Amino acid sequence: MASIDDLFKKPYTPGSKRKLEISQDPSAVYKATKVSTNGDVKSNGKATVEDEEDDDDIEAGPALPLEETKDGVGDEEGRFFGGGITTDTADALNYIDELDQGDEAKYRQKAEKIDASWLRKVALNFERKISKNSELRAKFDNDPQKFMGSEADLDAELKALSILSDHPELYGEFAKLGCVTSLISLLAHENTDIAIDAIEIINELTDEDVEAEQEQWDLLVDAMLDGDLLNLLYGNVLRLDEANESDRAGLYHVLGVLENLSSRTAIVESISKNTSFIPWLLKRVQQKEAVVSQNKQYSAETLAILLQSSSQGRILFLGLNGIDILLQLLSPYRKRDPAKGTEEEEYVENLFDSVTCCLDDSTGKAKFLEAEGIELCLIMLREGKMSKPRALRVLDHALGGPEGGACCQKLVEAAGLKAIFSAFMKKNDHQSTEHLLGILSSMLRSLPGNSAERIRLLAKFVEKDYEKIDRTMKIRREYASKVAAVEQDIQRERSNLSAQEQEDMADEWLSRRMDAGLYSLQTADVVLAWLVAEDEGAKKRIQDLLGERDEGLEVVRATLQEQLRSIDASAEDSDTMFQDMLATLVEHLQ
Repeated sequence: MASIDDLFKKPYTPGSKRKLEISQDPSAVYKATKVSTNGDVKSNGKATVEDEEDDDDIEAGPALPLEETKDGVGDEEGRFFGGGITTDTADALNYIDELDQGDEAKYRQKAEKIDASWLRKVALNFERKISKNSELRAKFDNDPQKFMGSEADLDAELKALSILSDHPELYGEFAKLGCVTSLISLLAHENTDIAIDAIEIINELTDEDVEAEQEQWDLLVDAMLDGDLLNLLYGNVLRLDEANESDRAGLYHVLGVLENLSSRTAIVESISKNTSFIPWLLKRVQQKEAVVSQNKQYSAETLAILLQSSSQGRILFLGLNGIDILLQLLSPYRKRDPAKGTEEEEYVENLFDSVTCCLDDSTGKAKFLEAEGIELCLIMLREGKMSKPRALRVLDHALGGPEGGACCQKLVEAAGLKAIFSAFMKKNDHQSTEHLLGILSSMLRSLPGNSAERIRLLAKFVEKDYEKIDRTMKIRREYASKVAAVEQDIQRERSNLSAQEQEDMADEWLSRRMDAGLYSLQTADVVLAWLVAEDEGAKKRIQDLLGERDEGLEVVRATLQEQLRSIDASAEDSDTMFQDMLATLVEHLQ
């Protein structure tokens, strides 16, 4: 017997994709509908409003009783006029009865097969509806009543394309028939409701939750891009008015399409280079609202996605003074936390993400310094709550790399060592510990030798009977223990595999070691190695602590040597200065 869920299926919604939340009357928002395989239209959860009938056409009193059939519909005494059910209800009950009797095949025979032949019929109807609507609009430009019917027909045919998301194997044929170009052309339709529905269909077809092969997805998206999708999307951004509920939903779907397309780096670069989406998004996240709206939050998220994936986008963003603008938006949260679980909380998180991904090159670091980003992050470390771990992450990126020296010096000049070491001495979660170790490692790497800033840093490690070194060693032991446990499991697995199988498993094994804390262990050992090289008193303290577990400096040296080997085997554009630094530290650990 079929289950209730099979009989009354819920409308399709993508699984993990962000959902549009309807804040007002849902009937005001155009929602795509799906056509089931038997030709019925299933609503997408949208309420519909029936036209009011004229009072004169309404029949008073109860519905007429159902006629008796040979099986009998009414009850034994006929009290309820055939059971008090409508013909539609009786048909539904009969349908369920027949399913119970194993006659489901009878109904499946009525279902229309979704294949290339079906798609050609749909495509032909779709093109006819577009042509008819265009002709009537051109002919009766000043008389909307004459073309409104064709517009409704076009809208229904457009929404019917939603079912293609369940059949991605037809994407290539859909593009070959030219329907993709026609679909994209509707983004320029004079009726914004038609354009919004087209955008929603595009969002559904390109959604990450559609079970499409990469080749199928590429065929569809390439055809869309050839139809000038990006510029037409941007044109709709400019004409949609968020004061209107349906336009607000349309903008949401535009952002959804951008998120879908961002899975391909080349497309993101094209979005950054050939459209004005990044300037618009930067402007949108600044828009003042009493309560952070869904679209404002989604705009911040989309901006972060584009900046993370596009070097061209970051260059453009920095040229728009984006770092300074976002730091100003973040400034109110140095002491105040957004309410948990709200759009505002996600909005703040995404602003931090946008700043962070711009700090891995020299231009971003320079802009961050100019905007007094170091000072703002230090205030957040001292007084913030939700902002504190995010500020640590930002500082880790700002101070890191071969070009982080100026930021390292600025942190010391701004009296930041106290805030950093105060956080370091407390119990932290894994991410915060990783960022704190990264900050300390970067300062030891980048602060000039014998400079006042470096001497102040080393003094912090030595003061109070080397308590900061004791803390570093404690962290090292914790992560060394976790990594060792994983390595034992890997060793057992390795013994049962061939050489080829071991090579195939190498990446997975490395990932498991990283999850256990390998990176934090390596960074802690870099800090310890620097202290061994810099100060005899620190070296003796580290040796004594290692000796408590019958270990010596060779365990630290082994970690650094593994780092060196992994860098040698990685990409050609690896940080050669970091390699040289590790090699020098290894020599000091002999």
